Amino acid sequence: MDTLGLTRSDFEVFTIGGFADRMALIQEQVRPKLVRLGRQIAPELERRLGLEVFPHVAKHARRTVNPPPETWCAFGPSAKGYKRYGYLALCVSAAGVHARMVVKPEADRRPQIAALLAQRASEMARSFAGTPLARYDQWSFTKLPPASGADERFWTELSEVTRKKTGTLDVGFGWNVREATALDRAELLDAYRELKPLYDLCRVA
Repeated sequence: MDTLGLTRSDFEVFTIGGFADRMALIQEQVRPKLVRLGRQIAPELERRLGLEVFPHVAKHARRTVNPPPETWCAFGPSAKGYKRYGYLALCVSAAGVHARMVVKPEADRRPQIAALLAQRASEMARSFAGTPLARYDQWSFTKLPPASGADERFWTELSEVTRKKTGTLDVGFGWNVREATALDRAELLDAYRELKPLYDLCRVA
């Protein structure tokens, strides 16, 4: 089994109070593992999904007071950065590991993505039939958000959230800490394969 190499202590970093203490451990302990995983996973994503992706590990450079509740490696279409685009993300938090598809409020074509989601809600429902997805636009960061069937209403509501000025599209899969320490990389890649129809839609928009 080819695990991610994450241990329970990596998740406990996000329970530490205080900006400086948590940031120091993120930089020293968690970030190097995400850099390694990004380099390993990016070429596998390209082979499996037929996508050109570039890994970017979060720096949290703008944070000065509130410690980040999670950190991540983003896989996006540009070598220069990821926030302007929809991207796949490998996230680590106190709750566990997450494979997600994200469009930030600052993404260039977020309104167009929201409109296309509304237009193709029924198509997306068919693509994700039988696949329970979790929404991460509002969650506690301490336990995994509930997953539900991604039916037409799911995509319509997601479109409405994404359309807002501060709206974020953020959906995917999660594994709790116990599961995450034994998570096989192939299972993680399968999760990204499941998310590919949404990634493709964002790229088209």
